[in-house]
Amino acid sequence: MHDITSIIKKIDSLKPIPQVANKIISIAENPESSLHELTQVITYDSAVTANLLKVANSAYFGRPAKFDSIHQAIVYLGMDLVVDLVLMASIADNLKPAQTGYGLGKGDLWKYSVLSALIARELAENKGMDKTHLIFTAALLKDIGKVILNQYVLDTFQEINTMVVKKYVTFREAEKQVIGIDHAELGGMVAESWNFSPKLVEIIQNHHQPQKSSISEVETSIVYLADTICMMMGVGGGLDGLAYRFHKEVIDILEFTDRDLHEVMAIFGEKLQHVESLAIMS
Repeated sequence: MHDITSIIKKIDSLKPIPQVANKIISIAENPESSLHELTQVITYDSAVTANLLKVANSAYFGRPAKFDSIHQAIVYLGMDLVVDLVLMASIADNLKPAQTGYGLGKGDLWKYSVLSALIARELAENKGMDKTHLIFTAALLKDIGKVILNQYVLDTFQEINTMVVKKYVTFREAEKQVIGIDHAELGGMVAESWNFSPKLVEIIQNHHQPQKSSISEVETSIVYLADTICMMMGVGGGLDGLAYRFHKEVIDILEFTDRDLHEVMAIFGEKLQHVESLAIMS
């Protein structure tokens, strides 16, 4: 078992969320905020403006006419989606490197995180939920702990894999026993250090076991289900995806039918190439 304190200290090695992204999230979380306020904040940051226009004009959204101004893009996309896209660009640098300990090449974790977040957003909208950016953010960041644990997993992979095979535990459970902390728990600590809400922290910490989520069971279940759908589509699982535990009761809680899930998979199966292009742009 490793020194947990030294592992936690490595959170500081991650590239922090830019201040403008935190401002944008605060505006979105304030029910009295307006699109005008959001436009003002984005307009004064040239990098965010350029990236948002590039993503908004991407093939993923399939809009024939291009957006010429950031105001047009924000009005068309809506506040929640704009917040999602800004956050997506802000976290990209942390998730793009290869995570060899988890069997993920350069860009694999990032593409998987983007797909998972988009699917989670779709599921949340299907349930008629408000403020879907909370779920999008949790799905996008749920595996940020892997970035820190990657080297530790690489160094102890044989021990972790032996435990998975012989004791029939999940990769995450073996990770916890061998290293002393798992990527979900560590991911929650990252979200906490970045001053995200307690609800978001809880969703990330429990995204593999939503039944343990006390105040965010539905949101956590949606993030877990989006993760599961990605696995079913064969996207981004990595080595830990080979020992993944499926909780059918989660689908029962959300009241999704098999048809509902097949429709979501069909939608994103057709858009997968565009999702990958969207991830590359960020």
